[in-house]
Amino acid sequence: MTDIEKTLEKIGLSQNEIKVYLTLNDQGSAKAGKISKLAKIDRSSAYNSIKLLQEKGFVSYVLIGKIKWFQATGPQRILEYLKEQQEDVQAIIPELQERHKRKKIEGQVRMFKGVKGVKSVFLDIIRTGKDNYVFGSEGQFSKVMPEFAYQFDRMKKEKGIKTQLILRKGRKELDKTTSKYNSIS
Repeated sequence: MTDIEKTLEKIGLSQNEIKVYLTLNDQGSAKAGKISKLAKIDRSSAYNSIKLLQEKGFVSYVLIGKIKWFQATGPQRILEYLKEQQEDVQAIIPELQERHKRKKIEGQVRMFKGVKGVKSVFLDIIRTGKDNYVFGSEGQFSKVMPEFAYQFDRMKKEKGIKTQLILRKGRKELDKTTSKYNSIS
């Protein structure tokens, strides 16, 4: 899978939509039958993908006689589509935040997985603006995500957020925020 295909998948296009969009982007304009052959998908899947891409504004058509000729809109449309999605999401954020606050239980344990999960946790710390305690730090954060670790440290400093490390006995690690060693048995 190419970088283009991976990125189009990340923004929500299906594999067939990606094949159809890239075929039209490379081909110019074509009839549905030719699109399905070039994209190497069955005709009904091609029609379905064309329809979905039209709804997103990524594909348009012209009638020549009684035949529809489809073509991809300019790639800039992808950015416009993402901006529209962002505006739609921003419009509902206040209500979602209100709902979230109503049902949130303090002291609740949540599980996050992977690099994106770790980023979510650290960005939550920045959003709340509260000092925090870290238990069981093994120093992997700055090794695995060096760029984000630097950004996180900068954001903490900007907001005046302090971090206190709670470490097992015998383990010492420098906490950059407080500039002192902490060790708890």
